[in-house]
Amino acid sequence: MDFSFHIDTTRFDEDYTPSTSSRATTNFANLARGEHRQQNLRNALTMIDRRCNDLARWDNPNGNRYRVELEIVSATVRFEASGADQEFPLLEVLDVHIVDQHTGLRHQGIVGNNFSSYLRDYDFAVRLPSVDKAAGIPEDFGRLHGLLFQDFLASDAYRARFDAEPVVCISVSSSQTYRRTDNVHPVLGVEYHHERSSLTDEYFGRMGLQVRYFMPPGSKAPLAFYSGGDLLNDYSDLQLAGTISTMETFQKIYRPEIYNANAAAPSVYRPSLEHQDFSKTAVDYDREERSRLAVTQGHWTAEHFVQPHGELLDRWAASAATIR
Repeated sequence: MDFSFHIDTTRFDEDYTPSTSSRATTNFANLARGEHRQQNLRNALTMIDRRCNDLARWDNPNGNRYRVELEIVSATVRFEASGADQEFPLLEVLDVHIVDQHTGLRHQGIVGNNFSSYLRDYDFAVRLPSVDKAAGIPEDFGRLHGLLFQDFLASDAYRARFDAEPVVCISVSSSQTYRRTDNVHPVLGVEYHHERSSLTDEYFGRMGLQVRYFMPPGSKAPLAFYSGGDLLNDYSDLQLAGTISTMETFQKIYRPEIYNANAAAPSVYRPSLEHQDFSKTAVDYDREERSRLAVTQGHWTAEHFVQPHGELLDRWAASAATIR
């Protein structure tokens, strides 16, 4: 069984409208619905630009040198099953470009922000709740997802478009305690360490990604950066500023209790969504809908991908795992 991959892109700007094939729980799709959709998008993009200029302060005295441009990257996996060509939406991420408005140059940023996938919805919203807790997490949990992701990164489709490995930036977990270290990067900020490896860490580990936690200058809480390479040396400061400004903005919108708190995280930090000392952004976001739709999309994945092709997928995953 061979997989091939196809990439489509959609510009993410104030005129963005989610396609019928886009995951409804994707953060950018959530913002682009409802009565205030265009104002939501305009406000979010303004927040991103301001934060990028705040982080990229060199030769930027007026704080307006850079503009961030975003594209939604939608990857589809294609394969043959039951004697016919099949395809399934594999993942969506944001690709970042940073435009220097002084020189006119458009710099490639880092791909990977707002990572989402139907198969991950299935794993966490459908499969995981059905696991017997006494028996523990199955050894193959996340294996198929991880192998498909690594196959995608090695594919001609990815390599033709992207020169560097992705970085997936997400929120810290409210179930962990984080401790500040002495390691400081000029853009990523101060590094934190967490107390133990989590199921999320293991899941991303199957994707070939390892986590480090940094609280950028001016941030209120650390961010989790999952990467397959050297986070501090494989990317320029401007690229890192583009990634941080994009993801921190989304975090401020849908987790303001943590990322738009009125006080910064202390040296020993336990995040909490019950925290009340925070400021709301001028952007509407429906967290309840996001959680509810994740379950719906997980069941859709079971019906259209996992169940009809399960035997083929299991054989492919077992074979691919022995090669890596």
